[in-house]
Amino acid sequence: MAGGFEADLLKGKRALVTGGGTGLGKAIGARLMEFGADLVICGRRRDVLQDTAQEFAQRFGRFVEIEQCDIRDAAAVEAMIAHVAAKKLDILVNNAAGNFLAQSHKLSPRALDAVLNTCLHGSAYCTVAAGRHWIEKKQPGVVLSILTLSALHGAAFTLPNAMAKAGIDAMTKSLAVEWGPHGIRLIAVAPGNFPTQGASARLTPTGGANDIDPGVPLRRDGEHGELANLCAFLVSDMAGYITGETIVIDGGKRWLAGSRAGVSQMLDWTDDDWARQRSGQPGKKT
Repeated sequence: MAGGFEADLLKGKRALVTGGGTGLGKAIGARLMEFGADLVICGRRRDVLQDTAQEFAQRFGRFVEIEQCDIRDAAAVEAMIAHVAAKKLDILVNNAAGNFLAQSHKLSPRALDAVLNTCLHGSAYCTVAAGRHWIEKKQPGVVLSILTLSALHGAAFTLPNAMAKAGIDAMTKSLAVEWGPHGIRLIAVAPGNFPTQGASARLTPTGGANDIDPGVPLRRDGEHGELANLCAFLVSDMAGYITGETIVIDGGKRWLAGSRAGVSQMLDWTDDDWARQRSGQPGKKT
């Protein structure tokens, strides 16, 4: 067994992971291979894809196909999906994304498009192209999209990404209904804090410092393997009756966000702090 699942959980499946050369996409691809899937990774930088493919080939003893593709280009996506599907395509993982911190009122149209074209349009191009192939060939398929928590409740200073990911969430729900009769499932995952080298440097005010977010009740960041395990389960036949859902994996962060003010500090109170609170004094010494 691997990661708690049977080692052949995805044997016979062929998966395409966009943005599969680095970060979370790389972790997901590795776990899919570990469970027996054949893997295709796509991205804009061929050298990055080649390095990851070579690493995986040495690690798993199997060939990894690469597709250099800018998913913002609809024609390029159609060609890529046709090439991959001509051999076999069972699973599409929409992982490629773009994001940065910025004051929304200062965003230029070009800055907006830089994120929307990759996250929203690119994911839609890939999904529709894959779905068209499956429906024409009368084949089942699975689309897994990687979202963010901002898709569910918005987020300041990352407006384009929040908009794009919310759109993918709507796509997931809509196509789960429309394509369900064709045996096509669509699911999404909304991760909380799963640091990657690139995203941490771009999206934290401290530039990627290792401080743990006090807004996470489990008091730690997520591990890439935990996210990859969830993704492997969702695209497998074990989750064959799950569709149209967005699964949150965030250590409880979104529930703390809905709690009363000050709860995050109270989670670290000692017995003495609670004793002071019961006696009518401030619970935490300052």
